[in-house]
Amino acid sequence: MASKNFNSRLEASSNLSEWAALATFPRSATALDYTDSSSRRVPSRYYRVRQLTSTDALTGDHLTTAEGDVVIHPINHATFVMSWKDTVICCDPVGGASRFAGLPKPTLVLITDIHGDHLDSTTLNAIGAVDAEIIAPQAVLTMLSSGLRARTQVLANGATTEKQGIGIESIPMYNTTPARLSYHSKGRGNGYVLTVGGKRLYVSGDTEDIPEMRALKVGDAAFICMNLPFTMTVDQAASAAREFRPGRVYPYHSSGSNLSKFRDLVGTDLGIDVPLRKWY
Repeated sequence: MASKNFNSRLEASSNLSEWAALATFPRSATALDYTDSSSRRVPSRYYRVRQLTSTDALTGDHLTTAEGDVVIHPINHATFVMSWKDTVICCDPVGGASRFAGLPKPTLVLITDIHGDHLDSTTLNAIGAVDAEIIAPQAVLTMLSSGLRARTQVLANGATTEKQGIGIESIPMYNTTPARLSYHSKGRGNGYVLTVGGKRLYVSGDTEDIPEMRALKVGDAAFICMNLPFTMTVDQAASAAREFRPGRVYPYHSSGSNLSKFRDLVGTDLGIDVPLRKWY
């Protein structure tokens, strides 16, 4: 059972001497419900739950890096928050202030595209993005207020930058199926590859299984969209994941998709974990 006063952290070990955090749960949780899909790859696995002394730690899955954990906190659809050291990254914040209640203010904001499920100026202002650093494509910049534009660095596809110790590379995102070409044209929006503490994380944005995705060298974590008619099918997403082989792939931006089928298609033979978290 989790404490009602403090957040709780689930940790795992293979030798009872070295422990790694798997997930942090909110103090409002009445029980801890977590599936450790990586346990099948180790001969033994031990677990413990540790109550934290702070009440404001970001909750979610942990990804261990050489410089501290990345904590991954899903919010809704394409929107999520990650923390690493003193950096709080917010991806495609939309939906109003209430979705971010109790969460730390972002220090870095990533925006992938112009559509309303990725870009909402009202939400950006509500969460204090005017005090953060913002990365966005040119098409997004023209839709922002002057205050937000002043905080924004534009990245074209293929461009790179570094913010707050995090490497950021812009990756194309676009449709290839003839019936979907009008949704996302090549060059307008950005996917992103983040290098955080030596780990590489891919955020797909709205895309199909494009060659640039399949050629990625992302060994650690990926957030891959899958919903019709706007992006791609579960089959396309699973095929791409099996090709570039991230250690962990989160299906997100997946309204109406069969995520159990996606997990089955990704399979277990390549060592890819598929956490199914609450995005809706």
